[in-house]
Amino acid sequence: MDEETRLIKTRPDWQIALAITGALRVFYSAIAAALSFVLHPAPSLVHSNALTENLPSPGTWHYALLGIWGRFDTLWYLRIAARGYDLASSVVFYPLYPATIRLLTPVFGDIASALIVSTISAYLFFWGVIRLIGSEFPGISPLRTLALIAAWPASFYLFAGYSEAPAMAMVVWCILFGREERWIAATACACAAGLTRSMGTLLIVPLLVLAARSRRIGAWAVLLSPVGTLSYWIWLRSTGRLSIAMAYSRYWNTQVAAPWTTLWRAANSIVRYPDSLLAISFVTLVLFALAGVIARRRLEDRALSAAVILHLLLRSCVPPLLGTPRYLLPAYPAFLSMGNWLQETRAARFFLLCSLLFLFNLVWMAAFLKWSLVL
Repeated sequence: MDEETRLIKTRPDWQIALAITGALRVFYSAIAAALSFVLHPAPSLVHSNALTENLPSPGTWHYALLGIWGRFDTLWYLRIAARGYDLASSVVFYPLYPATIRLLTPVFGDIASALIVSTISAYLFFWGVIRLIGSEFPGISPLRTLALIAAWPASFYLFAGYSEAPAMAMVVWCILFGREERWIAATACACAAGLTRSMGTLLIVPLLVLAARSRRIGAWAVLLSPVGTLSYWIWLRSTGRLSIAMAYSRYWNTQVAAPWTTLWRAANSIVRYPDSLLAISFVTLVLFALAGVIARRRLEDRALSAAVILHLLLRSCVPPLLGTPRYLLPAYPAFLSMGNWLQETRAARFFLLCSLLFLFNLVWMAAFLKWSLVL
């Protein structure tokens, strides 16, 4: 047993997850606070985004520690938490995350509540990943897989006022409960994920694989997994609001398209209008297909990865494959595969790889905080 594995074995999983989460929370908050005094968002870019009429004033410590995180989707979640779905375009943001923000706001304030929920969810996600690694690769240290996730470009979204962390926490715990044949708990996680993000309803796919393998009557409780998403859609219809698809088309320049159509548009754009971000998105898509779907993994893992990739490709927007490194984060099996592949890599090379990934992550985070991303 090497020193790295020996160190990990002396600590329970929850402590490792807590240490990683705490370190990343402090690091990202410190970076954001430092950048708040040097980043000066261009008014033309800020005003091109909705809900920017009452932004906090820069130059204060409150802004440095909290206000600077009020960007893009975060503003939508805060508005929904405060006012409900009073804007037709807001229905694309699922209700569970803003509901938790609303619950905590009287105690901590709105933006702090959003960050608290995301941080706790990130902790649960890391804890679940460690448990998954322990069950699939016993005797192997989880540190390299965790380092890949932490360094991955767009991992800072786990600590922003976004719903990525809650959704990902529910994904990994849903799979864990399903493998332990705790079907009610697994179904509850799937329902909650479906109330958090649109991809949450995809959990029905791996749960059906697990239920079929179990061959127990109680396993078919997983058929209720889409209830969370369906209940939100039914509520939208019953209250006379737009459907998700119609809102995306009308307000967010996004339509549903066949997966091959999205791929063709992406490939055509790369050839005709070379763009580094689009190229990175395309490479990321291929990598996750190899590591999550084609790699030798459990059937439920491959099914989930394929569903997440398909869900991304059904989304046609301009530019194509927009936000791919972020939207593929829930496909955790790809990270498990990559972490396993890199176990024998020399420490120096692995450190260099993570450093490069983390550098790009920080560049993307700086662009996010400066409002210079088109999201």
